[in-house]
Amino acid sequence: MSQSSRREFFGGFKDSIPIALGYLSVSFGFGIMAVSNGLSVFAAVLISMTNLTSAGQVAGLTVIASGGGLIEMAVAQLVINLRYSLMSLSLSQKLDGKFTWLSRLAISFGITDEIFAVASGRSKEVSKQYMAGLISLPWVGWALGTLLGAAAGEILPEKLKLALGIAIYGMFVAIFVPAARKAVGVLIVVIVAVAASCCIRYIPIFSGISEGFSIIICTVLAAVIGAVFFPVKQEGGSDE
Repeated sequence: MSQSSRREFFGGFKDSIPIALGYLSVSFGFGIMAVSNGLSVFAAVLISMTNLTSAGQVAGLTVIASGGGLIEMAVAQLVINLRYSLMSLSLSQKLDGKFTWLSRLAISFGITDEIFAVASGRSKEVSKQYMAGLISLPWVGWALGTLLGAAAGEILPEKLKLALGIAIYGMFVAIFVPAARKAVGVLIVVIVAVAASCCIRYIPIFSGISEGFSIIICTVLAAVIGAVFFPVKQEGGSDE
């Protein structure tokens, strides 16, 4: 590896440290949740090593715990993780000319909200080495946090496991609360999703809807309402 390539890699590695530390703490909660729902430590870590999506993994775990089917799982993951395709398309405009299609496939695995934000916010073109450094440490942090959480879930008392298991939900709250305070549309979309989830869970007529399809319905309903009634304004343009 040349000196410039090493510099790019370690530049991405350095930029990823805050992301990795955040993933370490959040995935600890996922590890506890996974073990609490009957998964082994190995299975929990394998999920985190082959997936890099907090919301997708929590939704998948919900489907597994409720005995859902493969179609239910696939549709839930498609709906929840579809945004990563849009992020990848956007980020592809900043990649330098040395990316091959294999390189693009490789980095697509590591595109998350935080990694996308850091890479797209870079002032210059993004290289393969930079993306490798930016993705590698968060991936390790996510898998390591899951391992620690799952191992702790095997030995901790039940009450403490329940308390620590809500950490991943705390991350979701931390994501949408600042946005909801700034934009009423975000707040309304969140309220719609929560209300739909409560209706499906507590109204008897919806009792036949499984956990997985409940997630799908709430996600799609909230997204459609947000897109129709609260579209994002383009800079220098209008919504029309």
